[in-house]
Amino acid sequence: MAGIDIEGLATVYPNGVRAVDGLDLHVADGEFFALLGPSGCGKTTLLRTIAGLEAASEGTVRIDATDVTRTEPGKRGVAMVFQDYALFPHMSVSENITYPLKVRRVAAATRLEVASRTAGELSLDGLLERKPGQLSGGQQQRVALARAIASEGKVLLLDEPLSNLDARLRLEARTFLKKLQRDLGITTVFVTHDQAEALALADRIAVMDSGKLRQLGSPREVFARPANTFVANFIGSTPMNLLPGKVLGDGTVSVAGGSLPATTVSTPADAEVTVGIRPEYLTLSTGDVSGPSLRGEVVVAENLGTQSLVSVDCDGTLIGVTVPEETEPAPGAPVALTAPASRVLLYTQETGELLNSADHTAGARS
Repeated sequence: MAGIDIEGLATVYPNGVRAVDGLDLHVADGEFFALLGPSGCGKTTLLRTIAGLEAASEGTVRIDATDVTRTEPGKRGVAMVFQDYALFPHMSVSENITYPLKVRRVAAATRLEVASRTAGELSLDGLLERKPGQLSGGQQQRVALARAIASEGKVLLLDEPLSNLDARLRLEARTFLKKLQRDLGITTVFVTHDQAEALALADRIAVMDSGKLRQLGSPREVFARPANTFVANFIGSTPMNLLPGKVLGDGTVSVAGGSLPATTVSTPADAEVTVGIRPEYLTLSTGDVSGPSLRGEVVVAENLGTQSLVSVDCDGTLIGVTVPEETEPAPGAPVALTAPASRVLLYTQETGELLNSADHTAGARS
């Protein structure tokens, strides 16, 4: 296993675009680490720079404490799985798996042994003589993983390897990939724009935007306490409610014609803030409630399977709240919304940064 240390890394294209912009990051030995962000945020460029397929313009990349910033890709000890799998169509599964060993002039008998062992680990038994065109998408993905594993790299780099699979196969592959990484214990960096994949797979997530790190933390931290409104908007299968509000002097915040409890220590009374609350953390009631609450009328309910997303009009502001299936009230019904103070987040209106919180990017050098 090997850790990855990145210091002051920048990748600048000839047109002046800074695809990666002065980034510091540490990936621990054996960690499953996700680079998450929208298209064009720099995550794939960062992955390719770690692999040596893109040249770093500034800063350093260290793998297993060795500076590899100017080292050729083949000598960095990394294995990479590309989005399109990059299998050789004229080669058999066995030949694809062992191609990196053939390049290193490993003996044929050893290559066959490695192919057989690796194929067994990834449920590819009986497919070794087939060509990629005779395989399903999920099987092709496993062949690409088998080739990466057979190369015996210290670090495994995955560039959106699930994006070409249909929804059902993607879920199966996600479970398989997490178990495989845990069994191998190999340091893995996984690029995805799908926040559900990152939340499900990663030990830690780095959320990127415009070449910069916007938040670094565990899936639970990134979901429950987004460090800024960019992350709050990006993470979550149902959008976080982000509402204009004003801090009151009694431990509550005024919002949408009502109030919610909030941790307002160090935030002065009457401060204008953005109030963030996930639909999953709001409670909808059709009867009387005591304490701070928002009151409104149900506009529409959307079926999400085991839950429904109910949109409530509170003083002209639409607020989303999730409820268990078959409990959604009818449109027009008067309801009240409540939430615990620990789930109500306050952001500055000027910068969108989370108030009363430690620096969420400080962990980049942990």
